[in-house]
Amino acid sequence: MNKRILRSTAFGPVAILWSGHNGAPTIFRILLSRPGAPAADLASNLYPAALRSSCAAIDAIAARIEAFLAGEAVVFSLDLIALSSRPAFQRTVLRAEHGIPRGRVSSYGLIAAHLKKPKATRAVGNALATNPFPLIVPCHRAVRSDGRLGGFQGGPAMKRALLEREGIVFDRAGRVAVARFHYS
Repeated sequence: MNKRILRSTAFGPVAILWSGHNGAPTIFRILLSRPGAPAADLASNLYPAALRSSCAAIDAIAARIEAFLAGEAVVFSLDLIALSSRPAFQRTVLRAEHGIPRGRVSSYGLIAAHLKKPKATRAVGNALATNPFPLIVPCHRAVRSDGRLGGFQGGPAMKRALLEREGIVFDRAGRVAVARFHYS
């Protein structure tokens, strides 16, 4: 049975969708609010049968997500997410993205090169665009090679705000101003 919880955050509601698997909770989707699409509405539309329910482990993750969105330095484990439900290439991309530390960014192309698939820049972007675990897998830390933001489930304003909270500076044109990208 699918379950969901909603948490209010500095960026609006966040929905965590989870289920019990072999006696342990497993997160299969995190939905962020974006302008015109609150996470509560997205969760109700995509998973209408999901029961409102939680447990200690899910409450702990939700509290960590709230702290992260409030600007705290939180590092997430991949232990409770249903990573194995994703296609092999996306799992590899999500693990590489998870390896980008707070206060750093990488580009889609550099991630592709790191994965020894230098021609897979677009595929990396697509894998991150469909990341079902935003924040736990910090896809806001991937930007275009020219420093422009690229997409993000929570929208460009949220992506920029998250990066700024991590110490990333932007130039006048709105590009990240970093000396070096991660994985370069």
